[in-house]
Amino acid sequence: MALTGRTALIAALGSLPVATLAPSWTGILAINAPLSLAILCDYALAAPVRKLQFTRSGDTTVRLGEGAEVQLTVTNTSRRRLRAQLRDAWPPSSWSAGTEQAASRHPLDVPAGERRRLTTLLRPSRRGDRRAERVTVRSYGPLGLAARQGSHSVPWTVRVLPPFTSRKHLPSRLARLRELDGRTSMLTRGEGTEFDSLRPYVPGDDTRSIDWRATARQSAVAVRTWRPERDRHILVVLDTGRTSAGRVGDVPRLDAAMDATLLLTALATRAGDRVDLLAYDRRVRARVQGRGSREVLSAMVAALAPLDSELVETDARGLSAAALAGAPRSSLIVLLTSLDAAPVEEGLLPVLPQLTQRHTVLVAAVADPHIEKMADARGTVDAVYEAAAATQTRAQRYRTAEQLQRQGVVVVDATPDNLSPALADAYLALKAAGRL
Repeated sequence: MALTGRTALIAALGSLPVATLAPSWTGILAINAPLSLAILCDYALAAPVRKLQFTRSGDTTVRLGEGAEVQLTVTNTSRRRLRAQLRDAWPPSSWSAGTEQAASRHPLDVPAGERRRLTTLLRPSRRGDRRAERVTVRSYGPLGLAARQGSHSVPWTVRVLPPFTSRKHLPSRLARLRELDGRTSMLTRGEGTEFDSLRPYVPGDDTRSIDWRATARQSAVAVRTWRPERDRHILVVLDTGRTSAGRVGDVPRLDAAMDATLLLTALATRAGDRVDLLAYDRRVRARVQGRGSREVLSAMVAALAPLDSELVETDARGLSAAALAGAPRSSLIVLLTSLDAAPVEEGLLPVLPQLTQRHTVLVAAVADPHIEKMADARGTVDAVYEAAAATQTRAQRYRTAEQLQRQGVVVVDATPDNLSPALADAYLALKAAGRL
């Protein structure tokens, strides 16, 4: 039995020395018989908690940073009116900091035999699945002197999806893609381009694009135009090892890599290419393979939502073997990993020849913008030391990038805000150059 504020007198009496009150609780009840009787009657008249019935409805998915509404229907099957306080408990990351108490607690008044619907607004602060823990109800008597309390398990899961904030860059990249896709013709031919059409020569065109046979059949000089090939294969490999757990600003490296993956997937599918996903550290953590262009993006989002970094060193040989097994020849392998010297030199560089021999490889990494600020700092002794450390760190990343480029790898090194558009631009550059 839970006591309310009106029973403060009884609590105070119970805290006094026994000799002051009475030799036993019988004496206390005798002294306060009317109040004790009122409390017991109030408790007896409180609606039972165990007979309550609960059902849930509402949102099952939400993007990180947005709100989700989950409805809880409470049915009072007893013959007494339910006057209660209800707590709908969820994990702490289901709300913004400091808002849990206000969002999870609801006053409740349900006449006998009726039902009421309560709405809990969730605003998750992390990706993944958020599962309802339990519903706790404190049922008060008519006088509010005593209450019954109990908990019920009412399961419900809300999956928190990646926010995909980089989708704002998609329209501009699609416009550039349309320029490559025959609407503005390419004048150079590469491995990844195919013949599109002929058009008259204009000053400034590359003379290597002149079609002399077509020119001989007509009075004007004809120029061949080319367009990027479609139906190319792209494998995005997410390194989920310990380096992906590091935070750059307020964003984990893995989350920035996910955002870049989604933008690249949306762009590449619009270009007619096929995109697969592999998340790996010491084993496969997630895989999306063989999906059509209409469903691949949603499949990617669902696969990435529950994915977390693992505090282990990535097995580069295992990652390479898994990538080779999942990519047909002449694919573009996009590896989102770290440019830290040790993991690259000891893990990635030894296995790179296996990948570059059969595929075009692009390595994308998240750079820390704070390093650039530190490198420009001056004015105090501490600032000079910070600038020296930042300059050394930056030089190491440059050397690592150069080592990868000497192996024929395309390198994208950008801050979290710029990684997604930079990766999309690198993909379009490969298309324009005929390498994809």
